[in-house]
Formats: sequence, structure tokens, C-alpha cells
Amino acid sequence: MNSKKLTYIAILTIFLVLFIDQASKIWVKTHMQLNEEFLIFGIPWARIHFIENDGMAFGLSFGGDYGKLFLSIFRLLAVGFLFYLLKNIIQSKEKTGIIVAFSLILAGALGNIIDSIFYGVIFSKSPFHGGELATLFPAEGGYAPWLMGWVVDMFYFPMFQGHFPSWFPIWPGEEYEFFRPIFNVADSAIFTGICIFLIFYRSFFSAEKKQEEKAEALLD
Repeated sequence: MNSKKLTYIAILTIFLVLFIDQASKIWVKTHMQLNEEFLIFGIPWARIHFIENDGMAFGLSFGGDYGKLFLSIFRLLAVGFLFYLLKNIIQSKEKTGIIVAFSLILAGALGNIIDSIFYGVIFSKSPFHGGELATLFPAEGGYAPWLMGWVVDMFYFPMFQGHFPSWFPIWPGEEYEFFRPIFNVADSAIFTGICIFLIFYRSFFSAEKKQEEKAEALLD
């Protein structure tokens, strides 16, 4: 496949992920209060549960204003590096799966960095209970300066809960829940992209390896 078609595939993948990610975040941000939730299709373990975090994946936080600023700057640098990698991969005419995998990772990183850069400026603060819902472009200004916005997470799948047995060496008798992290579309894109790359790594590069072996055999 030529470079132009691979570029179109990358752009389409990135655009679709960003559109779905930002549309879902904006809807949740403007229609729900913090910690509010509802079931997806009435399934008890599939929920939309609105939280915000410092900017790490799957509802994790980095802690503190300096940590938040460092994380936002690091994300910007990482996105720039991913753009550079994706451009080189397209120019090298790698397999379509590789292009899609890196495009998903890049789109996911972009989705969350958009929250960090812009959401504090363009949104009012989301209330926990009883207050007015957050608004887009509030007249009084946003809740945080540039690079200090909070990332919106909403997908929560607590499939089952239980307790570790008393003989368990690390957390004896403690409660556990699967799946505990709350995440968004951008997190899912990053995870999916990494999985595609790892699962199909051998198939992506096996053909190239065989060609090299054939070339070496011909030279011998």
C-alpha cells in the first residue's frame, strides 16, 4: 500500500477516535455531576460513572500542581514524538496494522492532552452534588489555567467483587474488585493500539524477516 493511502488510514483513525472521545467527554461533562452514574443498557456491571483525574490513564492521578504540570508537558513531548514515529512508519510503508496501532496510541494521547490543555479554560467546574452542571465557555471563565485541566473519565465495569483468601501473601482478606479503574475512549485507544502492536508483532515483521533471509541466501 502506498504512503498516501496509509496516511489517509492514519488520519481517519485519529479523527474517529478524537471525535468519539471528545464528544463523549463533553456530553458527560455538561450532563452529569461528579460521581454520578447510570447503567449502560441496564447491565449492573456496565456503567457510566463520571470522575475527573490529573491526567493519567484509567482514573489514576499524579498528584499536586507541579506533578500535573509536569505530566501535561510530558504528554505534549510524547505526542510530538509519536507524530514523528508515525510519519516515519508511513514513509517506510509498514503494514497497515502497524499504522493503525500507532494511530490509535497517538489519538489516545491527543485525546487526553486536549483535556489537560483546554478543559480548565473552556469549562466551569463540575459539582459533586446539588450544584449546577458544568457549562462550556462560561462567562466567568474556566476553572483552571492552560495545561492544568482535569481529564474526564466515565467507563466503569465492576464485573465482580470479592475478598482475597486469608492465606493470600500480599492482601490477605482484603476486598478486591474487577475491573476497578474508570477510563475513557482515549485510554481504550491507547490500550488497544498497544495490544494490536504486541499481539501481531510477529506477523507484522515475519514477512520482512523472510525476505531478508531469502536475500542473504541468494548472496551466499
